Amino acid sequence: MTPWRVVYMGTPDFAVPALNGLVAGPDPVVGVFTQPDRPTGRGMRMRASPVKEVAVAGDLPVFQPERLKNPEVLADLTALAPDLIVVAAYGQILPETVLALPPQGCINVHASLLPRWRGAAPIQRALLAGDQTSGVTIMRMEKGLDTGPILSMEAIPLPDGMTGGALHDALAELGARLLLQTIAALKAGSIQPRPQPDAGVTHAAKLTSADERIDFMASAEMARRQILALNPWPGAVARLDGQPVKLCGCRLGTGSGTPGTTLAIHGDGPEIACGAGSIVVTELQPAGKRRMSARDWLLGRGMRLDGVWE
Repeated sequence: MTPWRVVYMGTPDFAVPALNGLVAGPDPVVGVFTQPDRPTGRGMRMRASPVKEVAVAGDLPVFQPERLKNPEVLADLTALAPDLIVVAAYGQILPETVLALPPQGCINVHASLLPRWRGAAPIQRALLAGDQTSGVTIMRMEKGLDTGPILSMEAIPLPDGMTGGALHDALAELGARLLLQTIAALKAGSIQPRPQPDAGVTHAAKLTSADERIDFMASAEMARRQILALNPWPGAVARLDGQPVKLCGCRLGTGSGTPGTTLAIHGDGPEIACGAGSIVVTELQPAGKRRMSARDWLLGRGMRLDGVWE
């Protein structure tokens, strides 16, 4: 079977397993497109994307355009002569000129069961909504946002207590495996795209600072979902005595009271009242400090905790 020339477009950690799978597969990766290096951390040092680091280590040609619409980018892509473009969390919308370029089209690795959770943050939105299942969809790309026909799909259950980080890693590995299976099926002519159903469409809006802030007026279950979904990134944030604290782990409590008040100090952390029920915070990260167990944090405070969480 004739190999296909593949161009890969991806940026964050989620896109790394799929790139590794392609590199180990039968089709040559002739170019890798990723976002430009960005300043990160307290020192604001320029840092390459995880995908670029893998590509450079594998001696693959790397392209980092600010915008795909630039004529020079289309010229670079045309020179690479890709048969197929594969996209996974790239961070830019592909213009129609790029979508029309490869003879085998452009396909996307998306971390949800489309049409549920089209958009930027499907992993966190699924957990915030209390979904019981998630998964990966490989779709053929078109002009709309995650609206293209489905090539393949695989679901996984979401066990109670799953974090955003754990789901991210599971779907990244699933996506890499499903991608290779899908490409093989496309080459064999044994797969037919099917339109996404009209029913069940939801949109996974990009996370904002408002999504990170815990509302103790809401139910304990909603606070728990938020802490789990945003762990480890971007983190669920509360304020105690005016200082931000990231809440990284919790369990449901049994008490009730005025939202934001500390009801009790348990061996694994403080119990905080919510609008309905309570949560026991088991892991956290105070501003400017490392992530730690709530017990260690409390020990540093003499196992006493005053003030209101907000």
